[in-house]
Amino acid sequence: MKPNKPWVPFLFAAPALMIFSFAVLVPLLATAGFSFVEWSGYGPWTFVGIDNYRELLTDALFAKSFLNVLFYIAATLVLEVFVGLCLAGLISVQRGGSLWFRVALFAPVMLPMVVVAVLWSFVYNPDFGLINAAFQNLGLDSWTRIWLGDPDTALWAISVVSGWVFSGFFMIIFYSALQQVPGELSESARLDGANEWRIFWSIKVPSIRNALEVGVLLCVTGGFQGFDLFFVLTNGGPYNSTEIPTTLLVRTVFRNADVGYGSAMAMVLTAVIIVVGLVFVRLRGWNQRKEVRA
Repeated sequence: MKPNKPWVPFLFAAPALMIFSFAVLVPLLATAGFSFVEWSGYGPWTFVGIDNYRELLTDALFAKSFLNVLFYIAATLVLEVFVGLCLAGLISVQRGGSLWFRVALFAPVMLPMVVVAVLWSFVYNPDFGLINAAFQNLGLDSWTRIWLGDPDTALWAISVVSGWVFSGFFMIIFYSALQQVPGELSESARLDGANEWRIFWSIKVPSIRNALEVGVLLCVTGGFQGFDLFFVLTNGGPYNSTEIPTTLLVRTVFRNADVGYGSAMAMVLTAVIIVVGLVFVRLRGWNQRKEVRA
């Protein structure tokens, strides 16, 4: 049913638009404005044009932070999305008790990330942590590490924690999608002699491609927004080996009191996330058009 007045839809949308403007649009415009000034957060500011962006082009630490977050995203695509898909496949073929497994695997998602980080800091503790203690009890003393204090293992250690938390989240998404796959497809494949492994990867997984695409997008964009695990576990250390754009941005603004330079970082990070989202949408649209033509 069409409204009698053309302005009625805008009237209903006005509250949501006002909240969006106050919470997203205004802060974004303010950040864009601050990126062109030099300001400590107090007193007058100095307009510097695009100097902050020019400095970012030669900032080796900012470039390293993007390399670190790309590594983190690649690792979590395996530890979160792929592991979540495998867990969903295992639970979908389980005859009984799957509810308890789903609850147990999803439980870490409900914990505050700060709590998760503190718990895992004890697990990784080099003196009394569970991992080093397990290696020592197995006679593998040479495998013990200062997991969060070694530049070679710190980023891996944080990625494992992220996988432990969010694999259950993606498991629920994929499990829900698998429940919508027609059972006749699996039954036909079984009659043809296919085993459960072949049915899962050749029939069920292609049938939930839309859910997989959404999972990948959530993992990638969430990786760029990651902060709490890195801040609590390592705060960018050791030797900037776990520095990512968000931790560097917060330290630049709140510790170094450089609001202008931090705002420029924020705008670059926002632009990167928007570009990633647009590329994903274009690729998905291209794939859908390809399927229609086929």
